[in-house]
Amino acid sequence: MNEASVSSDLGIENTNIKTAAGVTLDEQQQTLVGSVLDLFAGRPSLKKLALWDDNGVFEDNITIATGRKQFEPQWYGLQTAFAEIERLHHEVVSAGNPIGMDLKTRYVTKGIKKEQIIASRVNIFYDKDTGKITKVQDKWDGELPDSSFKNVSIEQLIDPWWWVHYGEGWAWWMWSFTWDTWWWQAMRNLNSVSVPKMVSVPKSNEEDAKRGNQ
Repeated sequence: MNEASVSSDLGIENTNIKTAAGVTLDEQQQTLVGSVLDLFAGRPSLKKLALWDDNGVFEDNITIATGRKQFEPQWYGLQTAFAEIERLHHEVVSAGNPIGMDLKTRYVTKGIKKEQIIASRVNIFYDKDTGKITKVQDKWDGELPDSSFKNVSIEQLIDPWWWVHYGEGWAWWMWSFTWDTWWWQAMRNLNSVSVPKMVSVPKSNEEDAKRGNQ
């Protein structure tokens, strides 16, 4: 595993970027990846989001946010929704366009303190001429749960909690099929419209700094 360093005046906090063997990022790519890592860590700023094209897109399994008025609130919304955000792992696996990165993050929601770990493949698309990000895709891990019975012990089969966790795993997997249905597509579009109404974005660098983002 290699490390690439980011050097900029954008206030990027994630400066040591881990890359897979044989993967090398140029200076522009290092800056883009570092800024995106900050965003996923709940550390947005207007300066970092200025690296995005005005018509850029952020897409994950619960939203499709198109344009600055939609994608900026998505990133600032992480500060509102989560009490803790901890990056457990990251590694850039491709230096093409898109830049491909494996990411694993632990989230703890405010209020109910529910913990969720999400492993995903992040794709960063950018315009080589302008250096702007045009799209970020955050593809959550939708693999089958570990459901093989061949290594299951008798003790597990008679343990009701094992069956509860088994059922939860299958429920998650079956629910993931709805991500590509028209209903789930509609919910993703609704999310992109509703979040900007609930999350405020700083109007200036001064306001951003008062929030502790710069």
